[in-house]
Amino acid sequence: MGKITNHYGELVFNHHQMKERLSPDTFKKYQDSVHYGASLDESVAVDIARAVKEWAIENGATHFTHWFQPQRNGTAEKHDAFIHYNDQGEVIEKFSTAQLIQSEPDASSFPSGGIRSTFEARGYTAWDPTSPMFLRDEGSSCSLIIPSIYLSWTGEALDMKTPLHRSLKALNNRAIALQKLLGNRYAKRINVYSGMEQEYFLVPLDMAMHRPDLMICGRTLFGAPPVKGQLMEDHYFGSIRPRVSAFMTALDAELYRYGIPAKTKHNEVAPNQFELAPLYEDISLAIDHNLQMMDVMRRIAEEHDFLILHHEKPFAGLNGSGKHMNWSIGDNTGTNYLEPSRSPLKNIAFLMTLGAILLGVHRFSGLLRAAISDAGNEHRMGSHEAPPAILSIYMGDYLTDILDSIEHAKRFTDKTLSTINHGIEGLPKVMKDISDRNRTSPIAFTGNKFELRALGASANGADAAKVMNMLCAYGYDQLIQRLSQKKGDVKKNALMVLKEVLKETKAIRFEGNNYSTDWHAEAKKRQLFMVDTTPQAYEYSRNEACIELHESLEVLTRREVESRADIKLDAYINTKVVEYRVAIDMVRRHVMPAIMKHMTDLGNAFTAGRAMSFNAISVQNDARLCDELYSKIQTKITYLLNFIKSCDAIDDKFERAQDMATKGAQLLQSLRDDVDMAETVVAADHWPFPTYDDLLLSF
Repeated sequence: MGKITNHYGELVFNHHQMKERLSPDTFKKYQDSVHYGASLDESVAVDIARAVKEWAIENGATHFTHWFQPQRNGTAEKHDAFIHYNDQGEVIEKFSTAQLIQSEPDASSFPSGGIRSTFEARGYTAWDPTSPMFLRDEGSSCSLIIPSIYLSWTGEALDMKTPLHRSLKALNNRAIALQKLLGNRYAKRINVYSGMEQEYFLVPLDMAMHRPDLMICGRTLFGAPPVKGQLMEDHYFGSIRPRVSAFMTALDAELYRYGIPAKTKHNEVAPNQFELAPLYEDISLAIDHNLQMMDVMRRIAEEHDFLILHHEKPFAGLNGSGKHMNWSIGDNTGTNYLEPSRSPLKNIAFLMTLGAILLGVHRFSGLLRAAISDAGNEHRMGSHEAPPAILSIYMGDYLTDILDSIEHAKRFTDKTLSTINHGIEGLPKVMKDISDRNRTSPIAFTGNKFELRALGASANGADAAKVMNMLCAYGYDQLIQRLSQKKGDVKKNALMVLKEVLKETKAIRFEGNNYSTDWHAEAKKRQLFMVDTTPQAYEYSRNEACIELHESLEVLTRREVESRADIKLDAYINTKVVEYRVAIDMVRRHVMPAIMKHMTDLGNAFTAGRAMSFNAISVQNDARLCDELYSKIQTKITYLLNFIKSCDAIDDKFERAQDMATKGAQLLQSLRDDVDMAETVVAADHWPFPTYDDLLLSF
């Protein structure tokens, strides 16, 4: 691979390329747009379209595409060639300003949640200048990729990225307003940063191809526990095997070409599970890079004869995979509002930001629960490798002591302010050297950021990031309203307001073991948001309070909120239906014939044993067990088929999804119990699928 910086970002139309190819005036206007939100005029777009076309063609690109994030897994793109007719009717290479700024893909087949009718095919992608354009170089083809947002012709958001940008705008306005109220005149623009730690599994591709559940569903629907699994706890941070190391090296090299700052790689807890963590970036770019990363991972994995699994729970009984999203907020001066400082004013901003997040999560934790929930993540949350679905915030002992001292203070004097500031100054060292991390907490303060550990590995982080931004913006709004009603020293007033907030939101703070069964009872006592299923979480997201929050922050309209809940319910239902159908197909076409073959062998063995005067009772018992399993599996397949038909007859989408989350899940688990038992008794040469041991111990 050589020196990383020699190839880093070579496929990206980054600021170095822009500075070299654009006029100084265009470059400055573009930088002002990215860093300060200034609008871009048409002359800037003309210059950028010319420069990026020249750069792309020089580097072998023949096509361009607007790359966007529809409301489904992954991204979408439609490629057009750089060709056009000139006045003489000859084909020339051309890329216009209009082609850069906007495209019109057919929108009829993307999820819209009822916003669009089937015959309304028009949708628009629009260039998002906050994320750099890049080349997709895959050897035989090369295209210019233009990161974009996706809207209906009426301006309603059809993608994941538009609401994220709207939430950033809402957060920016309220954060700057609070900073002005606190006396900060230097903050002009808010920045939100994130780093997304991506967990994943690798399995041999040749074996995975014999598992329809892995290839279609991304997880195993059946599989008896492996002999070893993660019992010895020897995989975590263990030495990386050569074949995996070769994959990781090739992956890093490719990610660096795309300007994706891959930093850390290591073995995770479960066998064949790994993690890749990047450096922190602007949150919108971090999400774009994470989606690119997952695409590149799939391609490089195939080149190394692996299937990469981003599902949250590919193997029952083993740790699942998350995408831990780190979140921090700061401004154009370089100040991180979650970073303690020697400056008393900055520390007031730090405390106010903590208060804002506490207010937002306490009031709308259900929104965050809905954002992290899907059919895959429900298998992982609460399974002792991920936080439970009850959302709480962990501050750490040292910071908790500071907050408690504020909460119980009778009045705030200059001496009190000095003591609090001195205590906060010691926070970075304490968080690093003394205070332990609480890996069971869904939202943990980790020194200068919050870590949302509950996000699933396959998720587009935009939805959870949008909600985190909204909850903080809501909290800032509340703080502004309260501070505006007070007169006198703003620092003392801020602490008085924070004292109120800490009392009001104490229920959402929890420093203990979130895995404990006692915590469920305690959370219920505290009246925290608790639902049992993913569909219930989706339903919460469209109640009146949530709709009012979205509309007051101008992130989504009522129609957009309701449509997104519908889309999530559809995705949940369809995921479940696919899993049920794959399970039925695997059992009927593979498992049941395997049991029959084994029973035939047992019958032959029993006959031979009797002819030779052997005691064949054990053979007879095995045959009886197989016969019982065959009968039970056959019956449960019928139950599952009838259940699917009954669900089709339910008109209400939520009721259908809820049935699948409860009755359907129980039926599939019951079927799995018998199939997994059959795997342990059927002869290995008859069993039709690679086992967990085959998949996890073969390289």
